[in-house]
Amino acid sequence: MIDYKNMKREDVLQKAYEKAFAYERDYGNCAQSMLATMDDIFGIGGEDSFRSATGFAGGGGLTGEGTCGALVGGFLAIGLVLGRNRETYETGRGAGRAYRAAKKLHDKFREEFGGVLCKEVQKKIFGRSFNILDREEYREFERRGAHTDKCTNVVGKAAIWTAEIILDELKKE
Repeated sequence: MIDYKNMKREDVLQKAYEKAFAYERDYGNCAQSMLATMDDIFGIGGEDSFRSATGFAGGGGLTGEGTCGALVGGFLAIGLVLGRNRETYETGRGAGRAYRAAKKLHDKFREEFGGVLCKEVQKKIFGRSFNILDREEYREFERRGAHTDKCTNVVGKAAIWTAEIILDELKKE
C-alpha cells in the first residue's frame, strides 16, 4: 500500500494515474483496474470487492451498453470509503455523503468523456464504438490503442478524480 498520508497530494494523484493506467494496460478490466489502484492507495476493498467488479468491464459483460467500468470502479471505491454500513442501511440513513461524492465523479466523467456509457466513451476517444465481443471488432479496438493509450487514459483519469474526491472527503474527518 502507498503511504498516501505522508505524500503530497499531487504525488498521490500522479501515482493513482500511473497505477490505474498500468493495471488497465497490463491486465485489462477497467473496473478491477480502478479497485486495484484504490486498494493500493487507500487499503480498501480486498479480494471480495475486487472479484465482484469483474463483470463490470466494458460496460458490463463487455457489451459496451452499460456504465463504463472505470466509473463503476470509482463508485465502488467511493462506497468502500464513504458508504454506509449494514446497520445504517437498515435505518435508511447514512448514504448522503457517498451519493454526493459519486455524483461529483459522475459529473466530472460525463464532462470529460461526453457520457458515462462505455459506448459513449468509446465514441469520444476513438470516434466510434466497438462490439468488443466480436473477434474482428475487438482486434480493431486493440489496434486503435485500447490498451495502449485510450482506455488506459480513461482509467487513469478516473483514478485521479476518484482519489481527489476521497482525499477531499477524508480531509473533512
